[in-house]
Amino acid sequence: MQEHTVKAFDEDITKLRGLIAEMGGLAEYAISRAMDALVRNDLALAAEVIADDTKLDALEHEVDKLAVRIIALRAPMADDLREVIADLKIAGIVERIGDYAKNIAKRSRNIEDIRRFEPLALLPSMADLAIAMVRDVLTAHAARDAKAAEAIIARDEKVDAFYNSLFRNLTSYMMENPATISASAHLLFVARNLERIGDHATNIAEQVYFASTGDYLPDRNDPERSNAD
Repeated sequence: MQEHTVKAFDEDITKLRGLIAEMGGLAEYAISRAMDALVRNDLALAAEVIADDTKLDALEHEVDKLAVRIIALRAPMADDLREVIADLKIAGIVERIGDYAKNIAKRSRNIEDIRRFEPLALLPSMADLAIAMVRDVLTAHAARDAKAAEAIIARDEKVDAFYNSLFRNLTSYMMENPATISASAHLLFVARNLERIGDHATNIAEQVYFASTGDYLPDRNDPERSNAD
């Protein structure tokens, strides 16, 4: 991190980064515990995950207040301003990741026994991929590593592939076993939440890239840019 003539500025930026790192750790832990609650049908653990979401909300408020203070008192410019704005956006994204973990925990209360659902061998692996993306993108954020952030974005395709496979398998399973429709529908929502977590990890990666380089990543879905490449 570059040093500034005002030491308090460096301290504020360091604190901002620390809050983002703390939020990321809590979000990653929440996803992992929510999946454990789902697989083990642990309602007490699910309740803990739901209750702990308030910690992420409180940290997001701290980031908001600190970022506003930095902008108001320090008048950051160029690289510093990009970092503060990016961190504001990242905090909001991480908070939403925590919401998805909370949603998974809530769904687990509606599924009596996950082990009897044959298509779900893919679900823990999908969760592992999403958790790894969150962990690695927050590591890239701490290091302001634009290349690492860009590489994480490419990994989202694997999460999408897991979701598509689960969707097909669970849809077929519901047709063959009508009594499982309700529980299977909840599990489809769990898979969707994990897919959205992967999407949000890519959104964080885009903000890291912008904060590090001052440029936006090209839209991979933009045909004109794809042709230009």
